[in-house]
Amino acid sequence: MFTGIAALKQILRVRSLHVTLPSAPDGSRRNLRMACALLSASLLLPSLSAHAEGKIRIAQQFGIGYLILDVVRDRQLIQKHGRQAGIEIDVDWSSLSGATGMNEALIAGSIDVVSAGVPPMLTMWDRTRGKQNVKAVAALGSLPNYLLSNNPAVKTIKDLGSKDRIAVPAAGVGFQSRTLQIEAARVFGKDEFKRLDNISVSLPHPDATAALIAGGSEINTHFSSAPFYYQALAANKNVHKVLSSYDILGGPATFNVLYSTQKFHDENPKTYKAFYNALVEAAQLIKADKAAAADIFIRVQNSKLPLELVRKIIEDPENDFTVSPHRTHVYAEELHKLGVLKNKAASWKEYFFEEAHALPGS
Repeated sequence: MFTGIAALKQILRVRSLHVTLPSAPDGSRRNLRMACALLSASLLLPSLSAHAEGKIRIAQQFGIGYLILDVVRDRQLIQKHGRQAGIEIDVDWSSLSGATGMNEALIAGSIDVVSAGVPPMLTMWDRTRGKQNVKAVAALGSLPNYLLSNNPAVKTIKDLGSKDRIAVPAAGVGFQSRTLQIEAARVFGKDEFKRLDNISVSLPHPDATAALIAGGSEINTHFSSAPFYYQALAANKNVHKVLSSYDILGGPATFNVLYSTQKFHDENPKTYKAFYNALVEAAQLIKADKAAAADIFIRVQNSKLPLELVRKIIEDPENDFTVSPHRTHVYAEELHKLGVLKNKAASWKEYFFEEAHALPGS
């Protein structure tokens, strides 16, 4: 009989469960029954912990592209939808800059949901298939990026030469660089898709904007997001738009997305659903009251931008703060053709969690 209890102890050790079994002399049926009961209870622990609800850790970046998250945070919409589902949710917000830090935090398990551009999300989906199975939660809006230049000779990307320098946040790998790679492949041929990487430099948007406005530096071109392209075009008459990411992708397209792991999605169904519903409500609130949304952005991000500029951006018809993905599959197809993605997605629904499938997308 003692041998049976020893075997049960070994099973529990293998399962890494801290359960204390009684030491039993031979012939102790009562102790064996106790041991079996403890083992049965321990077998339930993984499923119980898998449904532990009420905690979500979200990392967002800076800028107007994350307005939906600002509204969610300001109005405490996750907590609201959690209470409607019968749970109290503790929401932990953190700020990170750049997709690399986001992705590392997600895989390390220190963050549950991260935010970045569509190409970095697709890269994570591609690399984690069959492992962490990273997928997108929702879009954060369709907003264009503008390729700007203060060089009057640059009218198209064909005019960019070896002496020009393009500022992007993450040269070669970020949203802007991947978008330029798609355009370079179209203009110069597939084998030349990294052609513009050779004259690209990594520089934060604020620094690149300052260089473009001031002129006189090697940085004469910048693939810029809002609000920076609004500021550059208004501040220097020599700064002009060469092309938009919408031109490259064939129309309005998602800029940033939220993404998470299959583990978090599956183990926290109520919390995840409350989060998704909060995003949907925030997008609706922005559409219903854009002036209030501008106030929220200034307050939550402690922004020094003029309120008039923020309202102008939110009211610009080019900018659509929606959770529905637009033209993300263009990225998936084109980056697969270029060999950046190994896996080919049949549709956008393959790399978005199912909650997003209820709304129109592409």
